Amino acid sequence: MRVDLTPSVPHSVSPALPPSLRPWAARGLLSTALITALLSVGTGCGGQFSGKDRAPSAEAGAGGADGGAGEAAQGPVELAPSPMARLTSRQYQNVLDDIFGPARPVELQADTAPYLFTSIGASTEPLGEQGVQLIEEAAQQVTGEVFADAARREALLGCAPTGPADDCVRAYLTRLGLRAWRRPLDEAELSRWLAMSELLAEGDVWRGVQLATAGMLQSPAAVYRVELGEPDPEDPSRLLLTDYELASRLSFVLWNTGPDEALLAAAAEGRLRSPEGLRAEALRLLADPRADEAMAAFFEQYLDLGRLDRAQPDPTTFPQFTPSLRSAMRAEVLLLVDQVVNREDGDLRGIFSNRRAFVNSELAAHYGLEAEGAGPITFVPLTLPPDSERAGILGLGAFLTMNAHAVDNSPTLRGKYVMERILCYSVPPPPGDVSTDIAPATEAAPTLRARLAEHRENPDCSGCHSLMDPPGLVFERFDPIGGWRDSEAGYPIDTTGELLGEPLSGPGELADRLADSDRIGPCVVKQLYRHAHGRLEAPEEAGTLEALSAGFAEDGHRFRGLLLSLVTHESFRAIAAPVEAR
Repeated sequence: MRVDLTPSVPHSVSPALPPSLRPWAARGLLSTALITALLSVGTGCGGQFSGKDRAPSAEAGAGGADGGAGEAAQGPVELAPSPMARLTSRQYQNVLDDIFGPARPVELQADTAPYLFTSIGASTEPLGEQGVQLIEEAAQQVTGEVFADAARREALLGCAPTGPADDCVRAYLTRLGLRAWRRPLDEAELSRWLAMSELLAEGDVWRGVQLATAGMLQSPAAVYRVELGEPDPEDPSRLLLTDYELASRLSFVLWNTGPDEALLAAAAEGRLRSPEGLRAEALRLLADPRADEAMAAFFEQYLDLGRLDRAQPDPTTFPQFTPSLRSAMRAEVLLLVDQVVNREDGDLRGIFSNRRAFVNSELAAHYGLEAEGAGPITFVPLTLPPDSERAGILGLGAFLTMNAHAVDNSPTLRGKYVMERILCYSVPPPPGDVSTDIAPATEAAPTLRARLAEHRENPDCSGCHSLMDPPGLVFERFDPIGGWRDSEAGYPIDTTGELLGEPLSGPGELADRLADSDRIGPCVVKQLYRHAHGRLEAPEEAGTLEALSAGFAEDGHRFRGLLLSLVTHESFRAIAAPVEAR
């Protein structure tokens, strides 16, 4: 059933309010105080976020950082504003599961991933009327299922209410607000929702509580990650995030869901304002399996694995490419990342360089490997020979398939991935009036390498192709779905190439070069920073990225150490104040 929550006296909606929040304001679900705060902060909610149109900062280099061992000496930290980000679909579902127990998946507005990350999409993509409608339906779906079950609803409340606004309901809505809104409700807010429960009960206590619950789950306080901060008494140019805002930010970064009771208790006790307090809670969160899942979600986006789902190898040419093989390729990447990052807490660069594979029986057959104990759903680890050309993620089927065409390889796409995803070089798109078609094979140019040479010789194309093609050509022994091949059209395969002007003999040497590359660290830092903050880095934050990058290197490129450095850094605990408030 649809509940009309529109107040009897229509609210006026400020035209300055971002479009994505106007439906809530019109329904009276957005308080005047919050509207005023949002307008004063100017965070760009609903697609006006300034970071999306800002050019990426210069590449981060070395500098001093706090690494994984706490804050190090550093100069003044320049801050940027915080965007008003809504929860991603996965985050909203996780919050529902946390509060009510595992729920049937809800349908929400599809996430977008500009600059790779759904967190940036959640900061920039307007929600719109349909998105609001889907949230309303999701809230009604979940609460309808829970409150239809007498045992579940009584367990949820922890008591048996005698009226829709009695002490039992008051205590429940207080707890619900803390979990769903990630902060305590003030007395006016609590009174409003108690009155809503009473108004909508119509003689049925449970109906009133259910509809009040559904209403709270639709509130912008539940759907958005509100980070307004408080004035820094020592510096009017910055705002200090409150303990509850820090709890929310920390939990969504490390768990991809809202804070648990222990983290909320730490916020209530004021233990999160210091780097030490944040570090203690971060260590606790990182020891939980939910952190592994959240990190897997980060690496799926950072490595752009969504492109594997969209890859369409020609079924006639590659009938062995099945849906199960595609799934196994994705799983293999995540198992390798999990081993290096979580199980070993090792040098992150190993995911691009070590001779290790995790295969099931289908993948093992595809690679031509013996894998004792592997089965259709059983993956086993394999250590490949030191001279193996399959090294790190770049030797796996996922990378090779998602950077190829339906029938042919694409050294350009594979090289572009190395330069952009791994080394953070920005490769511009080709000019609109330049053809990107590759000439068909001829007697003079029978191989793809020979045909691509034209692009590197063409002045209109050489600037980009001389950067992308040489590292991509080292993968020519792998076909468009990552299988091995000894020749191309009857001709021997040349796997030589270059990385930034340095010659390479093949993918094995590229892997060895990446094993100690000083560019991977700053690139990972940049991507994690974007993911955690839901925006591109601002030019004034270059020093912060340099400091984090230096600490990452000093700590042996341990990703978990980088996470600890990030969440205890001043840039995580404070935001820039609006210019007019300074």
